[in-house]
Amino acid sequence: MNETRATADISPIETYKKVLLSVIENRPSGTRQRLAEALGKNRSFVSQIVNASYPTPIPAQHLETIFAICHFAPPEREAFLAAYREAHPGKLETMRAPRQTRRIVVELPDLGHPAMNRRVDEIIHALARSIADLAASSSEIDPDNREGDG
Repeated sequence: MNETRATADISPIETYKKVLLSVIENRPSGTRQRLAEALGKNRSFVSQIVNASYPTPIPAQHLETIFAICHFAPPEREAFLAAYREAHPGKLETMRAPRQTRRIVVELPDLGHPAMNRRVDEIIHALARSIADLAASSSEIDPDNREGDG
């Protein structure tokens, strides 16, 4: 009886966070770090969005990145999205289709110092986020003007 009641008291936010936590726990080590980097956030942000005891909702604009990095199986994605829709009615329907992305690999010299290497990595990630933000803002201004001619 207590278990049934406890299950009924779980909020939709807790439900989708538990799905995400289950997915991440079944992925290779380093998934949280890759997710944090892809989102442009700290690992502590990832810890908050997977911890059901934190009421912090997952921003809808991060969902496609989360799905891509964590490799949700179709049933996991369906369970997550059902709970997300229940927690945030209408939020998914107002989202635009995600912009296509591409991956590039940049080879850099090892600077011989972990802190300096980490700082260079941060600069490259920040540059990539800035380019993505610029692309998003320019398409909102005039999505048909891809060449900037007018």
